[in-house]
Amino acid sequence: MPGAKKTVATTIPSLRYHDAPAAIDWLCRAFGFEKRSVHEGPNRTIAHAELVFGNGMIMLGSAGPSAQGAYGAAVTTARDTGGRSTQSAYVIVENPAAHYRQAVAAGAEVVIPLEDKGYGGAGYTCRDLEGNLWSFGSYDPWASA
Repeated sequence: MPGAKKTVATTIPSLRYHDAPAAIDWLCRAFGFEKRSVHEGPNRTIAHAELVFGNGMIMLGSAGPSAQGAYGAAVTTARDTGGRSTQSAYVIVENPAAHYRQAVAAGAEVVIPLEDKGYGGAGYTCRDLEGNLWSFGSYDPWASA
């Protein structure tokens, strides 16, 4: 079986947003992501964007009629499922309490408040401006392996 490519990170979550330009700005302000690459589509849409946080990255694009092609037809958004998520991202942060305060100040909807985790570290879970589920914490599964 083919192995993983030797690169920075081999798993990159990909999300869709109804207002992808607003989501990009909000994710940078609330969660500390930085724009790496943003490719605009027609009518104020985002064809493809890459945001980074440390060694991690997410990719995102616009949802809805502007999301053409097989991939666009295969994905949806939390908003379109009544707020239910089928997957979420966990992001390792240096200071969960400071990150929590920043996210809440930007309007993140807290689902699980900041708490110590029984398996190590501290963390919290929230929804972004379009309802996608995110978890942030100091638990580092790589360090405990």
